[in-house]
Amino acid sequence: MDFDKLYTKAGSIIGNKTPLKADCGLICGKNCCKGNGETGMLLFPNEKTDFKIISGNSGRIAVCDGKCDRQNRPLSCKIFPFFPVINQNGKIEAVLDYRGYSVCPMIKNENIIKFDRRFIKAVKKVGKLLYKNPECKDFIERISVSIREEKEIINKFTKEEDNDNDTL
Repeated sequence: MDFDKLYTKAGSIIGNKTPLKADCGLICGKNCCKGNGETGMLLFPNEKTDFKIISGNSGRIAVCDGKCDRQNRPLSCKIFPFFPVINQNGKIEAVLDYRGYSVCPMIKNENIIKFDRRFIKAVKKVGKLLYKNPECKDFIERISVSIREEKEIINKFTKEEDNDNDTL
């Protein structure tokens, strides 16, 4: 399998689409572009990048210094704050990536943000493309579980906070 071609095709599906019709980096001060030498974006299997790469518990992580050529960003950067997951019915869908909850205020405010539907559809299409590759399929399935677990934890704690605030 030629992974370079696969990721080039995935990148072309995303193209210049972004989560919002405006620069979402204006909301958070480009938090997702600010690595600290230890944090960054998880690379897809066999994905190549010119970014600094560190090994993390989940795999290889591309670390950003805050400036890059947007066309050459890793795929995870291009699709953030969404990720293609395999749902309970075995279908690919694009969901908010709750692993980025502490970085992205759009995830925290998902009920009031109007995301660009074209971007979400493109992330889903990228997921369908990648899911045909066995290594990417395993990766997507593993990350799908991780995102569901993060969402459960966040929902549990935010619900408890809401209950605590009700008693004040």
